[in-house]
Amino acid sequence: MALTLTRLGHSCVRVTTTDGSFSIDPGGFSDVAAALDGVAVVLVTHVHPDHVDLAALAAADGVDVHAPAEVVDALVDAGARRDRLHPVRAGDVLDVAGARVEVLGELHEVIHADLPRPANVAYLVDGALLHPGDSYTQPPPGTQVDVLLEPVGAPWLRLGDVVDHVRAVRPRRVVPVHDALLSDAGRASAQRLLGQLTTGRIVPLATGEELAVE
Repeated sequence: MALTLTRLGHSCVRVTTTDGSFSIDPGGFSDVAAALDGVAVVLVTHVHPDHVDLAALAAADGVDVHAPAEVVDALVDAGARRDRLHPVRAGDVLDVAGARVEVLGELHEVIHADLPRPANVAYLVDGALLHPGDSYTQPPPGTQVDVLLEPVGAPWLRLGDVVDHVRAVRPRRVVPVHDALLSDAGRASAQRLLGQLTTGRIVPLATGEELAVE
């Protein structure tokens, strides 16, 4: 199935298929209104506010949410109806707008030993698009990822580990994400390093820009 990816800031993207569209990680640093406009389904990787705007999502009538159990609980506390919330974990397979979405991974990367690690799932869409959330989750062996959404700026992140993750996944293209805390110079530096040390083509997308996924 043909997929079109629209970047909506930080780690939020909208995926459009021939049957509809859905969004992933509409958080506080992204264009949440655009992410929720007209979609029936939202996928969330983990509970941190830069990945899920709890108040906005709780108020979004008619939107079903698939997310780790602790995100579901947080959304209920924020006033969301439980009947439209669906807990997911690694091994689940979803049909979302006609796309096959595999749920991978388990935990957020370590920020500090004194901080608990929340549940973090990754989403692999039609075997072609991988959104890892805040993790270095890899796809199943033998998967040829076309587009990897790769975090490049975070308190838990070291760019050397980013390079190793991209090398392990071996995508055809890399879209740098999770960059709201970076300056323009920081974004350019991360993109330059990935371009030098990995084989996938680096495709920076500004908010609102689209990319066809093959």
